[in-house]
Amino acid sequence: MALEPQLILLDEPMAGMNFEEKEDMARYIVDLNEEFGMTVMMIEHDMGVVMDISHRVMVLDFGRKIAEGDPAAVLADPHVKRAYLGEEDEALVDPDDRPTVRESAA
Repeated sequence: MALEPQLILLDEPMAGMNFEEKEDMARYIVDLNEEFGMTVMMIEHDMGVVMDISHRVMVLDFGRKIAEGDPAAVLADPHVKRAYLGEEDEALVDPDDRPTVRESAA
């Protein structure tokens, strides 16, 4: 940080950290951006951290870009849901929550 870079690249900065350490690192990353005006580009698999501190997100699935934009839009993207959050498992759906035949036809 002594050289005051305009851009900093981080590869899995939260790897191996517990919850408190992740909070501290997230605050530090946000400070780099807000207080020092640094652009921070990071590769991170902790979706909670990514969505909490990012202004813009790009999601790759096996090296192919499947979504890009603000965190809320990316999280809502059906391709991202399938790739990272998984499909809904029919075996785990409560039978009371399934639509009736009448609701399905409407």
